[in-house]
Amino acid sequence: MDFVVHSSKLKGAVRIPGSKSHTIRAVAAAALASGASAIRNPLESADARAARRAYGLLGAAITETPDCWHIQGTGGLFETPGDVIDVGNSGTTMRMALGSAALLRSGKAVLTGDGQVRQRPCGPLAEALNALGAQVEATRGNGMPPFVVSGPMRGGKATVEAVTSQYVSALLMNAPLAESDTLLLVPMLNEKPYVIMTLDWLQKQGVQVAHDDGLSEFHIPGGQQYQPVQRAIPADFSSATFFLAAGALPGNDVLCQGLDMEDTQGDKAVVDYLQAMGAEISREQDGIRVCAGALRGAELDLNATPDALPMMAALACFAEGETRLVNVPQARLKETDRITVMRMELEKLGAKITELDDGMIIEGARLHGGDVAGHGDHRVIMALAIAASAMTEEVRIHGADAVDVTYPGFVQDLAQLGGAIQVADATETNDAT
Repeated sequence: MDFVVHSSKLKGAVRIPGSKSHTIRAVAAAALASGASAIRNPLESADARAARRAYGLLGAAITETPDCWHIQGTGGLFETPGDVIDVGNSGTTMRMALGSAALLRSGKAVLTGDGQVRQRPCGPLAEALNALGAQVEATRGNGMPPFVVSGPMRGGKATVEAVTSQYVSALLMNAPLAESDTLLLVPMLNEKPYVIMTLDWLQKQGVQVAHDDGLSEFHIPGGQQYQPVQRAIPADFSSATFFLAAGALPGNDVLCQGLDMEDTQGDKAVVDYLQAMGAEISREQDGIRVCAGALRGAELDLNATPDALPMMAALACFAEGETRLVNVPQARLKETDRITVMRMELEKLGAKITELDDGMIIEGARLHGGDVAGHGDHRVIMALAIAASAMTEEVRIHGADAVDVTYPGFVQDLAQLGGAIQVADATETNDAT
């Protein structure tokens, strides 16, 4: 499908859906635990359902009632899957389930995903799991899915350079159930807040991990057990990024409901980014309100928040002067190379952008309508749609289906704020690609 977006002012309140990162960690923790868990207000999206499928195939019994997922855990005694574990587009599920499959005591698991996931690197994680006693093999020998995995992971010493924090989170979530202790060395770590989130989950579920202040060394006792999960999933700052940024566009005023600035999510830093660019921010009882201000360029270090790059790049086009998005080379390793893709698509609309190895420089420019491509990347699509609402001419976003990965209700929420967005059949010829 395509999105067709026209100029509109966005005003009002939108309730932000549950966090993808929290939901997937909740599913993994519940499956690793012994006993019954209840996950309230989980994110209903393709990525979250991928986690449910993966852990269901590993033996967790999962049922659903309104606004709650009930999971009977395995205590880490996973079953040999009766089918291939296909994670779809969920890179987080791929890395987390890869670590869980390494706990298998018999048999093998095969993990794969869609075309994008099969191009996303997992080699450093696979090598670390092998160092801890598992057998993880990429079928193409390139460190990318598909993988064949057998266990059991026994513990020991491993080193992982974490271009993505998901490598470390996968090891931290699963190594406590190895029979022996694990020493994990992490000489390089991007996206530290996501590891802090994982450590918070471990602590709340009764799992002990010791680490240094820099998160470069972790001591993980083996033979531990998770307590069942009884938690509600907080609203997602990564998804909120699009509507927080929408409030900063000319003439807009948006309240994002359900956000908690005390939560461990790293993407809450987007509030600081917007404030640095001149948006008016107020914290209210039920969320965060962003009103348009005189946007100005800024230099923003996005290492901890790579998912924010597409929206911040689009927003920067409306700011006076130069904006530098830096220290985020891992943005090239997401569903797409988001640095190149955002440059390409925004340039079709009149943007002035220079790529850096680890980011981009955006000059404020007057954007115009046109045809752009979504590249199968949910965050690219949503960023382009928000930017299009502030243009005077129609923008057509080809291939917008991927929004279901994390935000199935995006179109409805944008329309609720007054956004002029239509869902159209994909055109037979796609000049945007």
